[in-house]
Formats: sequence, C-alpha cells, structure tokens
Amino acid sequence: MNALHTSNINSLPLLARGKVRDNYAVGEDRILMVASDRLSAFDVIMGEPIPGKGELLTQMALFWFARLGHICPNHLTGQAPESVVRPDEAAQVRGRAMLVQRLKPIPVEAVVRGYLAGSGWKEYQDTQSVCGVPLPAGLKNASKLPEPIFTPAAKAAAGEHDENISFDQVVAVVGPELAAKIRDTSIRIYKEAADFALSKGMIIADTKFEFGLDDAGTLVLMDEVLTPDSSRYWPVEGYQAAFERGENPPSYDKQFVRDWLEQVRVNGKPWDKTPPAPRLPQDVIEKTAAKYREALQRLTA
Repeated sequence: MNALHTSNINSLPLLARGKVRDNYAVGEDRILMVASDRLSAFDVIMGEPIPGKGELLTQMALFWFARLGHICPNHLTGQAPESVVRPDEAAQVRGRAMLVQRLKPIPVEAVVRGYLAGSGWKEYQDTQSVCGVPLPAGLKNASKLPEPIFTPAAKAAAGEHDENISFDQVVAVVGPELAAKIRDTSIRIYKEAADFALSKGMIIADTKFEFGLDDAGTLVLMDEVLTPDSSRYWPVEGYQAAFERGENPPSYDKQFVRDWLEQVRVNGKPWDKTPPAPRLPQDVIEKTAAKYREALQRLTA
C-alpha cells in the first residue's frame, strides 16, 4: 500500500498543514481536507508514515458523521473531493479526503470523558476533579465514571499541548448559551456513540470534538469525529484485567508508538520528546497500521 506522508495539491491554495491533515482552500466557502498517513506522538510528527492510516481515519469519520447527523449537522458538503483537483492529483485525495464547508471555528476542544484516563487521571490524583468537575473519591486509573463529563481544552499553537480548562472558561470565550449547547451536544454524541461502540465490543473511554459556526450561526460538527486519533478506544475483552492491575487497557490508536518511544534510547539516553523523532522500526509501523485497521473493521462489521 502506498503511503502519503505529505500531500502536494498544486491546483488549490494550501491553507495549513496540521499534524495529520493538509487543508486546501476551494473558493471562499469550502475546504479540501486531506488526511495524510502522518502520525504524531507527544506532539511531534514522526518521519515515517503509517500506510493506509489517512484512509482509515477518513472512512471512520464518514461512518460516524452518517450515524450522528440527527444530533448535530456536520461540515460535509456531499461533493466528491476528486471533483475539485486536477486529474493527476486525484490519487492523493481518493478515499482519504473530505470536501467540507468553511466555518468559523470555535477555539475550544470539546472533550468528553466516560472513563478516567490520561491527563484526566493525573488531574484527578491531584484534585479529585477534572477540569473543575468534582468526582467521587476512590476512583482508579481507567475507572468508569458515574456519568460522562465535559472536560474542555483550549487549542494550543502548533507543537504545543492543549490546556485543560473549566466550563466557566469556555463561557468566557463563547458566551453561556453557546457553551451550554457545545457541552450538551458533545455529551449526547458521546453517549450515543459509546453505546453503539459497546455493541461492537469496543469502549470509547474519551473523545474530543471540534465545532464551528456557519453563516447563520448554526453549531456544526467539524474536523474529524470519533477516530482513533481523536478518541481512546479500548477492546472490551482487555479492559477488566488491565483495570484490576491498575494499568492502561490496550487501545486502538497510536499508544503502541507512544509505548515504544517511551523506552527507546537516543544516543544512549531516553528520547526527550522534541523533534526530530526517532526513526520508527518497520514492525512498529506495521503493528500500528494493524491497530487502526482492526478498529475500523470491528466498528463497521
């Protein structure tokens, strides 16, 4: 399978290159989002692509956009991405791109957690709360929460970490009415998606959504949705044993790469998590690609 580390669409103006997606302007009102096979870990982009990753992310996002459209409108235009590029550029977008509305992005990551993990677990240990949301005492790493909670984050500049913020801080940015709508919509989407994923033997521990406003001021779900890059997926069969050991359950995402990077040595020392990233060995690339494939296959089976 041919991998695409960086797209090169010369027929459209490049707007931005993110960690994974390359965005091109299509007139004044649309954006061509191309999901590359790049992988970032610890906010550093790896030099080696994961073959097929961009296509898998796009297929999973399209799957969820279709299932969740009754809850919130999304940014898809329904037009074929190949229709806005030259014929010789079509191979770069086929299966891995979305042609979407150009929206006014809301500068808040809408994070929903159904389980305690990652930065949420670290914050809980210090404060018994996450993003100002108080939680019961005695929870453990990977504990299921009594109810899903909204734990937003402020979007950081490229190369920096997003910062967890409180709901009151979201209100200060977008106002109380829109903040409440983002929170309630995010939790509703998470609950419906988590119930469906559980029926396929997968736990969605947490996820993040991005929203924008269209010209009429309507809240629109945008970017990617419920992919392994934006969500923490755990297989049901591995969860309980890991939880009882106090470990992170195995996951359908780039955790395999993160774990390898945590133990790799660079010039005899642990990698300091700054560019350039260590070169990924072939077996790590192949096992990571297999995790992404398995997630999509299980979800859509």
